[in-house]
Parts: sequence; C-alpha cells; structure tokens
Amino acid sequence: MQTFDVDVVVVGAGPAGLGAAIKARESGARQVLVLERDYEAGGILNQCIHNGFGLQYFSEELTGPEYAGRFITGAEKAGVEIQTDTMVLEITPAREVITSSSRHGLQKFRARSIILAMGCRERTREAIQIYGSRPAGIFSAGTAQRFTNIEGFIPGREVAVLGSGDIGLIMARRMKLEGCSVQGVFELLPYTSGLSRNVVQCLNDFSIPLYLQRTAVRIHGEDRLEGITTMQVDKKLQPQAGTSEFIPCDTLLLSVGLIPENELSRGVGVALDHRTGGPLVNQGRMTGIPGIFACGNVVQVHDLADDVTRESEIAGEAAALFAAGSPVAHREKVETGNGLRYVVPQNINIAAAGEEDLLLFMRAEVPRRKIRIRISQEGQEKLSFPLPFIKPGEIIKLAITPEMRTELTPGHNLNIEVERDKKKWVKKN
Repeated sequence: MQTFDVDVVVVGAGPAGLGAAIKARESGARQVLVLERDYEAGGILNQCIHNGFGLQYFSEELTGPEYAGRFITGAEKAGVEIQTDTMVLEITPAREVITSSSRHGLQKFRARSIILAMGCRERTREAIQIYGSRPAGIFSAGTAQRFTNIEGFIPGREVAVLGSGDIGLIMARRMKLEGCSVQGVFELLPYTSGLSRNVVQCLNDFSIPLYLQRTAVRIHGEDRLEGITTMQVDKKLQPQAGTSEFIPCDTLLLSVGLIPENELSRGVGVALDHRTGGPLVNQGRMTGIPGIFACGNVVQVHDLADDVTRESEIAGEAAALFAAGSPVAHREKVETGNGLRYVVPQNINIAAAGEEDLLLFMRAEVPRRKIRIRISQEGQEKLSFPLPFIKPGEIIKLAITPEMRTELTPGHNLNIEVERDKKKWVKKN
C-alpha cells in the first residue's frame, strides 16, 4: 500500500466537493486531493440536464453539466488533483483515508484536514413499505433520470410519480417531454415537498395533475408493473376507507426523500443529527472530530446547488485554515424551537465569527404565512427576521451580519423559533 501526505483530502467530486476543494486552494492549502468513486467528476449534476442552476451563484441560468463544468475547470486551474474511479474504504480519527481503485490499487492518504462531501442517496420502496409484488418498472426518480439522460433509455410509457420531491417533479416533466403518459404526482402530505418553481414549471405548465394527501398503498403486476392502488389519507396520514382508486401504469417513479450518505462518517465516529441525517457541525462545518469537515448534501439535503456551493466554500476555507494550524472552535449551541425542524450549523462561535456574514440554514415543520424568525438567548429576544411565508420544501436562509452579532452574547446558547408576525403586512402590487 502506497502512503501519501496531503494537506486537504475531499471525499466526493460533486458540487460540494469541487467547491470546497477550490476554496481550500484559494485559502492557502498547498495540496488538495479530491477522491471520486465515479468515472468522472461532477456528481449528480451530470445527469441533471435541465436548466435552473447558477441563478444565485453566477447570476445566470445553467444546466447541471454546465454548472459542474465550471467547477471542474476551476479546480483544474486552481491546481486541485482529482482522482476518479477511486473508492474510499475507510477514514480513521487520525485523518487517514484508505482507498481502492483499479488504476492505483490500495492507497493511504495522511491528511491534515478531511472534507466529507459524499452527497445523498434516495429513499427506496423498501423504506416506505408499499404492499404488493416486486415487478419490473419501479424506479427511484434519480435512477430513472440517469437511465433517460445518460444511458438513453426510457423506463416506461405510462408513468405515475409517488412523492413531490424536486427530482420527482422534474422527472414527471421529463417523461412528458419524452412522449410518455404521466398519470399524476401523488403526495402523502397536504403540501408539496419540492420548490414552488418546480411545481409551476414542471406540473402546472405541462398539465400534469398533482394529488395531495393521496399515496400508493399497493403494487399490482407480476413480471411488469400493471398499476398501483392509491388512497386518500387523513390528518394522521392514515389511509381512509372507501377512497381507493386503481391507477394503470407500467412505471412508478419514487421521489420519497433523500438521505445524507454518511456511512463513512459513522465509521470514523462522527456524531450525527437525527433531524438532518448529517453530521453535527460548527460554523466552519467542522464535525465533532477535529480536522474532519462536512458540507453539502451530506450535512443537510439542500434545495439548490448554489447553496451547496456556498456551504462548501465555508468548509473549504475552514479546512485550509485548520491544516495550517488554526483550529475552528465549537462554542455556543444553536437550538430550534417552535415551527422549525432543524438548523445548520448546530454550533457557532459568536466571538470568532469574523467579518463575514454567519449563514444559518433551517427548515420549517409546516407551511406558515406572515411569520417572523425569533432568535433569543436565555429567554431574551436578540434578533428578529420577518418573512412573508415559510414551507418545508424550501430552506430558510438567514444571514447574521457582524453588526447583528453585536446583539448576541458570547457564551450563551441560541434558540431559534417561529412565531406569528403581528405587524400589518401590506400587499405589494
């Protein structure tokens, strides 16, 4: 086994890994190595041929491969080494990364900093336990997207989509564009899980029906899927008798949630947040193990690749500083209260936040309108952010400026919660 010393090792060459690697180089790291198990860099963006990427980060609209291509080119110009077709087998608390590849064999990299950027994976049919047989024709939405956009195969002709996540909405449109009959998108909850813009652009603009509070309860077919039985659900998400309906289809696409890919994180002993499924991190995206950082969808499932890039740059800069001998300390905990599912980062250091804005990402529990986000310490309100609406399908982003941080007291935990905004809202024309 060959052994190498590296300043920063990045696991994953998707938008998070590439963004972190470039920023690490720009922040002074001399040797930055990106390890990718696929045969090319770019991650999930390579199969996302639709537009809508880069609107916030580049102020222009790009497709997924175009967005990835800019960071691949940027990594090459920055002097980042990208090693594809390489599987990371193990990471140790001593920051040793053991890999295997057909070209290089077994390798060990001793890193000063490690950045975890493995992305996320899709929840499967087995995870949601739909009753019935196991015929061909049942795919996760991402698998169907790869078949269609990269391999050139159409998964079926009569398509039903279970779940209203962004990939499911986009694939409903994609199947319609390929000439398939899309029977509808069926969502268990009373609201959609994806972005509002995708509901409009993918469903409304293509006359694809959306059925809320309705889910699949049975699969029909032996060799090939013949259809699904759907039922309306009540407020407790339980199927209601007398509401069953058979939907004929030869293909079922599942868009029922994403799970951060954290097997390597668990293996090295990184503490995970049960709410996000990702590591507990501080404002520099360092985990509880010194020198091991995480960013992107491995920390929390993002809505936009632009936000993934922003978070990865935070991790890349902090990892480079740690490799140079400047640790990023944990200090105050950030906790969520009423109306919020989670917040990232879970730990910050108010006194050492620097001159940059401190970005907080959080997700709502249920849709609400005319609210404010309240940040308090020791029961006393410190900051308040009014918002016209919040919904679980769209991440809430708050930027706490250096001026705002003067209102916060170092050494005291932060509590963030949602409450109704009592001020009078004026509707804009």
